[in-house]
Amino acid sequence: MAQSSNIPLDTASIISTVLEGMLYGFSLLMFIGTSWALFQRNTRRAANRRMVTIACSLLLFSTAHIIIDVIRTEEGLVQQRSTFPGGPIAFFSDVAQWSFVYKNLIYTLQTLVGDGVVIYRCYVVWQSWYIIIIPCMLWCSVAATGAGCVYSISQATVNKENIFAPGTGPWITSFLAATLFTNLLSTSLLAYRIWSIGRRVTNAALATGLVWPILRVILDAGVLYSLSLLAALICFIAKNHGHYVLLDMIMPIISITFYMVIIRITITKSPSQASEEPSNALSNYLVRRSRGRTSYVDPQRYPMKRMEVHITQLTEHEFGPGKPRSSSDDNPPGMSSPHSVAKFDAVVV
Repeated sequence: MAQSSNIPLDTASIISTVLEGMLYGFSLLMFIGTSWALFQRNTRRAANRRMVTIACSLLLFSTAHIIIDVIRTEEGLVQQRSTFPGGPIAFFSDVAQWSFVYKNLIYTLQTLVGDGVVIYRCYVVWQSWYIIIIPCMLWCSVAATGAGCVYSISQATVNKENIFAPGTGPWITSFLAATLFTNLLSTSLLAYRIWSIGRRVTNAALATGLVWPILRVILDAGVLYSLSLLAALICFIAKNHGHYVLLDMIMPIISITFYMVIIRITITKSPSQASEEPSNALSNYLVRRSRGRTSYVDPQRYPMKRMEVHITQLTEHEFGPGKPRSSSDDNPPGMSSPHSVAKFDAVVV
């Protein structure tokens, strides 16, 4: 049978839990860095509440997901190893198990938050609602197919041991495809906008400015997330159990791609921008560039030179009508004693 060359579900559960735990630990460290970026660097104003809420939501979903995964693995391999009909493999095959339903619900919520952040960044950079109409429609399709996935899994009674069955398979395929297209389109629009504005900046600005470092990290985050989704979609279409491993790994990957952009924007900001929210720093810079008003000055193009300033100083001496004049008084020859004599000196600063 084709199943003989597939990954056993108990093995897939162990591998996915271990890999997810490793990525979760890395995302936890990046959450700490993101918290520093949102609070420590914003010294003159409160941190962006929107970004803080999203960061905490992603951490909460990731934490809940890995806790459920650990409980599910412990139940299948320890508690119900001998009591569940069919053993651990049958336990992990049962899609109607509460742990499997809830972990998929959390995964759907995490995906909606992650895709929504990418669309929001796209709007911030473009400053236009029209440009995100299609991404928003795709996001709605992600929400609809995700809800369909969770409902079909929770209500599975026939072929509930087969996730590729007609009652659940099409929903999951549609959900993964919609998520992939949403992420690809939003990331492409975001990267194109940054590139189209950044290419007009001088070479020195490209090396030290804000545009290209942010463009690189956004592309890296988009590629990482897109490749993970593509691999999971291919595995699911091929009916390979490797999609269990990939989907569990995508949970912390969504958090990591969000955190890495926030941290990179904060590191790239200049000291004068330290109080700006990371999401607005890039937007404000691109708006200035698109309108032709950037405060950047290339020191190689306009070098500093030493300058001399000549200041004329006026000194006035007062003489009374009966006051005798001394030899030290400056009075031009041939002139009678004036009431005042002006003396001009050139002073070089």
